[in-house]
Amino acid sequence: MIRVVLADDQALVRAGFRLLLDSADDIEVVGEAEHGGRAVALARELRPDVLLMDLRMPEVDGLTAIGRISADPALAGVRVVVLTTYTEDENVFRALRAGAAGFLVKDIEPVDLLNAVRVVAEGASLLAPSVTRAVVEAFVGRAPAGEPPGPGRRPEVAGLTAREREVVRLVGRGLSNEEIAGHLVISPLTAKTHVSRVMGKLGVRDRAQLVVFAYESGLVTPGNGPARP
Repeated sequence: MIRVVLADDQALVRAGFRLLLDSADDIEVVGEAEHGGRAVALARELRPDVLLMDLRMPEVDGLTAIGRISADPALAGVRVVVLTTYTEDENVFRALRAGAAGFLVKDIEPVDLLNAVRVVAEGASLLAPSVTRAVVEAFVGRAPAGEPPGPGRRPEVAGLTAREREVVRLVGRGLSNEEIAGHLVISPLTAKTHVSRVMGKLGVRDRAQLVVFAYESGLVTPGNGPARP
């Protein structure tokens, strides 16, 4: 069973999602939270496979909760998916940057929601490349307070090999492991190994954060595809 926690301040929204998710034979809603603080507590108590998280909640918002979960090594197995009404929201980008595995719009079709939960539970990131790139490109140029703008924000890029930089570029462009394998003329398993190794080297949680890194490091530039080495 895929164990899910729902975090949304609207009881009606939670009830609708619970009814749908519990209708699947392989998915079980094990907890509900009305604010981010409760979501973090349930993540620590229940260790769900997937946590569906609204961003705008009272007391502790979803973005803060995602940061707390990502910062806790004991919760590395909890995959957070953002629930949002608007994809063109800077907080969606911040959530991806903080460690969310992807995001879903609240008016998603029922079958797509079930499939999304299964994909995330298997360890994959929930990334629709065109939508995710649009979100990242819209906000990547806005450096948080105290950080330099542009590539200088991610000095870790200097420690990557030429092949590793190319892998990050391709992930940032939205390519799957199979597509990366074809581009680099290697096996899909080798491509997967390269991606996993780069993620470990950079200390990013998943593919979503790697996409953000690709843009923030300057390896991929907004609107212009991959940047030159």
